[in-house]
Amino acid sequence: MTVTAEPTDVSGLRARFDAELAAFLDRQGPDWPDGAPRGVFTALNRFVLAGGKRLRPLFCYWGWRGAGGSDGTPIVMAAAALELFHAFALIHDDILDGSDRRRGEPSVHRLFADLHARSSWRGDPEAYGRNTALLCGDLCAAWSDQMFHECGLTADAIHRGYAVFALMRTEVIAGEYLDLVSGVGDGSVASALTVIRMKAARYTVTRPLQIGATLAGAAPELVAALAEFGDPLGDAFQLRDDVLGVFGDPAVTGKSVLDDLREGKPTVMMALARDAADRVQTARLRELFGNPALDAEGAAELRGIIVSTGAREKIEQMIRVRAEAALATLADAPVDESTRAALAALAAQVVDRPL
Repeated sequence: MTVTAEPTDVSGLRARFDAELAAFLDRQGPDWPDGAPRGVFTALNRFVLAGGKRLRPLFCYWGWRGAGGSDGTPIVMAAAALELFHAFALIHDDILDGSDRRRGEPSVHRLFADLHARSSWRGDPEAYGRNTALLCGDLCAAWSDQMFHECGLTADAIHRGYAVFALMRTEVIAGEYLDLVSGVGDGSVASALTVIRMKAARYTVTRPLQIGATLAGAAPELVAALAEFGDPLGDAFQLRDDVLGVFGDPAVTGKSVLDDLREGKPTVMMALARDAADRVQTARLRELFGNPALDAEGAAELRGIIVSTGAREKIEQMIRVRAEAALATLADAPVDESTRAALAALAAQVVDRPL
């Protein structure tokens, strides 16, 4: 394989992922069926290419490198395919959560609902937006599969990596369902931790690492070591995400700080706050948390309860413990020093995200 960029150049890697995504999407244009409106195709081009940290492709790439794979276009394309799967997950997650903002822009279902309303079309704009976004997400999932198989690696390599890819897909969908069940269940810390492990942690870090490693023919010992690093780091990532969802700056996160609170999202942080709340705080949590009419004043009160119960401090401690566990495992992982350094830098990026 021809080296096309310095392997430790993170910004360069992101640019290469974006270039492969753009090229793949361009190739789909001529195949778009005649007579079918191109609104879905146009919206997905914009959504996929208009932002994102590209964490999953980065972890996939370094899983490959850690297993001895050489830098080149095929692994960049295979890794970039995970971003299309991520687009599927984000679009469907926003529908399930009722989130109207993503990456600082209207979410896909909101985009199409607003189009329906502006156009004065017949029927329910909200239903049109949801249904169209479902189709957009389905198309991203199909494209991800196609891009992965067309990456240019050998059939044997793709077969190995695809086994982990398929496992990741199943875990994400099962995790989404578990999230729904958790929302009407006991709301315990244990159930919330199980949701983030299945829905987000393994899908963000562990499985992308293992996909890259198995594409390169990694030994079982390395695949297992990557899980020991990826699982706690992925947990830390999602715990940080939950903090940002309530305390973050929407100009930085691209999402409203009201969504998770209005939805009543069953996060570990909220479970900890409920467990430590006194009688008055418990009553206010029941009244405010999960109230779709929650306003900024009510959200500020909820944030105050989270802080005063110690839940915010406890979450920060949990993030530190998991990040340290991941780095301790990485120190002994059977990978070369450039891979170790790259993964350590990614770990810092995952955990130390500004509010």
